[in-house]
This record gives sequence, C-alpha cells and structure tokens, in this order.
Amino acid sequence: MRVLVVEDERRLAGMLAQGLREAGHTVDIRYTGPDGLLAAATGPYDAIVLDVMLPGLDGTQVCRTLRQQGNQVPVLMLTARGEVPDRVAGLDSGADDYLSKPFSFDELLARLRALHRRSAAPATAEVRAGDLVLDPARRRAFRGETEIDLSAREFDILALLLTRAGECLTRYQILDEVWDGETDIRSNVIDVHVATLRAKVDKPFGRHAIETLRGVGYRLRPDGG
Repeated sequence: MRVLVVEDERRLAGMLAQGLREAGHTVDIRYTGPDGLLAAATGPYDAIVLDVMLPGLDGTQVCRTLRQQGNQVPVLMLTARGEVPDRVAGLDSGADDYLSKPFSFDELLARLRALHRRSAAPATAEVRAGDLVLDPARRRAFRGETEIDLSAREFDILALLLTRAGECLTRYQILDEVWDGETDIRSNVIDVHVATLRAKVDKPFGRHAIETLRGVGYRLRPDGG
C-alpha cells in the first residue's frame, strides 16, 4: 500500500513511517492540515493515517474536505480523545475508522489492511430494501433519488444489513463481517457507526429502517423503513 501519514508530532510520525515501511508499504509524511490535504488531493494513496489535532486545519476538516471533493480514499483517524462525541465527529467527517492514542502499532497495521481489503473488494449486484438502494459497483447509496454520502465503513455495515434484511445481526457478527474481528467489542465502535448511519439513511427521511434489538444487535427492515 501507499500510505499518507498526516501527524504533527514528528517523533510519532517518524515511528509510524518507519514501521509501515518495514511492513513493506510506501509512506509519505505531512505535518500540517493544509499540507496533508494537498498531498491527499494530488497523490494516489491506498490509505491515509490522519491525526485529529493538526495545525492549520484539523483532521476532521481535512477529511470532510476530501469527501466533498469526491475523494474516497480510506481514512484511519488518530485521536487523543476517546469520548463517543469525538468519535462521532470524526466519523461524520467521513473517516472510516479511528484509533485512540496510545495505540498498538500491530492494531494500526491490521486496521489498515482491513480498510484496504474492503476498498479493493469486487463489486456485486445492486441491493435494495424499499427505496433504500446500494450500488456496490460504484459504492453509492440512495434513498429514492437522493444520494447519501457514506464513509467506507458505514457503506459496509449498510451493505451487510441490506443483504441480510429482516435478520438480526449480533455485534459479534458485524465485527466478523465488517471489522474482520479486529476491533474490541468493548469500544462500542459498532454502536457509534450505526448511530451515524441512522443519522444519514433514516432520520433525514423520517424512516426507521435500522432497528435495535436490545441486548442482541441490529436488523434492517425488508421494506426499507
């Protein structure tokens, strides 16, 4: 993979770059938000490791701008903040995953591999539930004629729910299918992603397609809500 690391802590950025290169990846480093945005917008990357707290533009602004420009490169966000609202802000900006500092480098590598596998997954046929439609070939989602902007992780969760509409999927099943079992269930990362997904595919349209089965998991209504 060719990876862009945007991190203003130069020692950490250097350690990340060294570890990624030893793992066989090509790495570029930028230390500010504007420089990271310019590099991401002009260079072909397979993944971006993006710190939240950056000079010039913070990571959420960088990620949001990339998505507005149509750049869908997978983004793994690094944050010193572990609270749910901070995670939601990062995911809402278009990030695909996040790690709270301090983190294990092995976990960072595993998450990057998972993001890359999903972004390179072969396309399948269009899937739908009512007026909720996913086009896996172009990785686009719609409610009727309205396109919905989803992060790569949100798209994968919605695709899983749609292809198994009407079934209850436990958090462990979602972890296995979407995260390849790599994320600690205690981090409530699934709940955070489902909350942001609902805010995009249900709430603006007055729908309730994604149902919570308390203590069990989630289910998508076959009629699309």
